[in-house]
Amino acid sequence: MIALGGKMIPCYTVQRNLACIQRIVGGVRWTSSCRPAPLLTASPVRALIDDKISIRGHFLPPRCPVTVCAQMQSDDGDLWEAFAHFNTNLDGTVNLTRDPSVGGSYLGCEPMGLLWGLQPAPGAEKKKVETPYVMLMSLLKGHVSPSERPSTELAAVTAERWYMAPGVRRIDIRQNGVVGTLFLPPGPGPFPAMLDLWGMGGGLVEYRSALFASRGYASFSLAYIGHKDLPGPQHRINVGDPYFKSAFQLLQDHPQVYRDRVGIIGLSFGVYLTLRLANHSDIKPSCLICINGPAGSNIKLADADGRTEQMENDQKYWTYDDQGTVSFRAVSLPANLSPESKVELDHLTCPLMYIVGEDDLSASSIENANLIEETLSAAVKSQLFTRLSYPGAGHLIEPPYTPNSRASLWSVKPQKLVTLWGGHLALHAAAQEDSWKKILEFMETNLRH
Repeated sequence: MIALGGKMIPCYTVQRNLACIQRIVGGVRWTSSCRPAPLLTASPVRALIDDKISIRGHFLPPRCPVTVCAQMQSDDGDLWEAFAHFNTNLDGTVNLTRDPSVGGSYLGCEPMGLLWGLQPAPGAEKKKVETPYVMLMSLLKGHVSPSERPSTELAAVTAERWYMAPGVRRIDIRQNGVVGTLFLPPGPGPFPAMLDLWGMGGGLVEYRSALFASRGYASFSLAYIGHKDLPGPQHRINVGDPYFKSAFQLLQDHPQVYRDRVGIIGLSFGVYLTLRLANHSDIKPSCLICINGPAGSNIKLADADGRTEQMENDQKYWTYDDQGTVSFRAVSLPANLSPESKVELDHLTCPLMYIVGEDDLSASSIENANLIEETLSAAVKSQLFTRLSYPGAGHLIEPPYTPNSRASLWSVKPQKLVTLWGGHLALHAAAQEDSWKKILEFMETNLRH
């Protein structure tokens, strides 16, 4: 019993009457006895990084402003955030698959905009593929910028984004001097496979290989520079052609791999290594995928096997903007590549897909795609070449629904360098989604049939 107005009233009566009182804030009725509490849902709540998810808000007042915010911590502990402003529909819902954002990190109807719009993401990469990204998504009252001022949270939900599907196996490889990580799909195999080569950032980048294995392909991510288990010094490439051939053959010879169904994928300087390896007469890949990289090098080779001297020899081609941010784009212009380094592709017998980001500020991708196409045409092999070209896309075209950074920290020593990658957020995201679909189709055609 509760004393109210001099009378004793049963508690449940007070609670029932309070539940029927509508609280009006700023002219919008946010709660009532007829409407459940606001709800935010994400489906599925556990998915691979390249799967779409559906994000919806329910039980809201009609035609009211709301903000949907996504937050995620990177492996380094940095907080990434994206948000979008919506106006609810007459039925009191908001559906990111259907409804346009009217402000925030992106505009228009972009079902995955909260994921690819995450910022900041300076040079970020997923280092621990065995754990998911955990996305915290919040439904907020009004059109707000969450990081700028306090806001009222109406509902929240978490979702997990994985690179490794259940049952995928991750195997460290340190064999005959070869350093890398092998990912195998669930099951006994054998599987078609990809050798995975990245750029001059160095180390061992695993997430693309993990995702390939999640889609049914064995994939071997190979280190070749800047790794503690490779010969030093770490600022230059100290392995040559025999190293890359050994890695390809190691993958071919694995008992759970179809030896005649092995392709190679390279990004940035990894494109040059991909082409160089594929042009050896005793290496027979089933397909090549090249993303924004050169067909040669202007880095002076220390020997015929491809080992390099100092990596800074190309600095005369570096350009800087008004903020001192460096672009490496001119380094790989065909005119600046040493003639002896340009891969002739005379031994190439397999299909080659080249992916171009037309806003690439780190490599001369359009010019190198032209050079490769001309080289294959001269060798009467133009039927092997496929080009995908994306306006507004930058250098780092990666798996879809992941954020892009137009510039990021490249090095701290001997000097701090921030480098330009390029890419406009929405156009780059569209390129990643479309190119990933076509990469998987290309692999399906050339590795499974």
